[in-house]
Amino acid sequence: MYEPIRTKSVHSAMAADAHARIPHRSREEELDIQLSGHLAALLAVTDELGLTSAGDAIARQIARLRGGMPPVRHAGLSGASAASLHDRAHALAGRALVVAASRADTAAAILAAERMDAHSAALTAS
Repeated sequence: MYEPIRTKSVHSAMAADAHARIPHRSREEELDIQLSGHLAALLAVTDELGLTSAGDAIARQIARLRGGMPPVRHAGLSGASAASLHDRAHALAGRALVVAASRADTAAAILAAERMDAHSAALTAS
């Protein structure tokens, strides 16, 4: 009949080598990257709305998540209406809140919740 294989497969050895060479991030690092990305998008919309103090608070959180590296501030305008910008900012703040809660980041969660409230109030006022 058949004789059992006594040596390791060439393919499994290659896969193990490839796995060792690929850098892997922890769950916390991945959540930090996601959160800083959502906050950076929120910062762009916030800057477009002209909300300087809110933008500064968001920029501080992004810098904290990135290890002190300050974010690039948004300079371009999309030409969207204020209502659609507030709607977009509300959605982005909601995404940031979900990720902040997932990584148990109280400061970012509070900031995201405050921004959601502010943009919700702006939407109902208009």
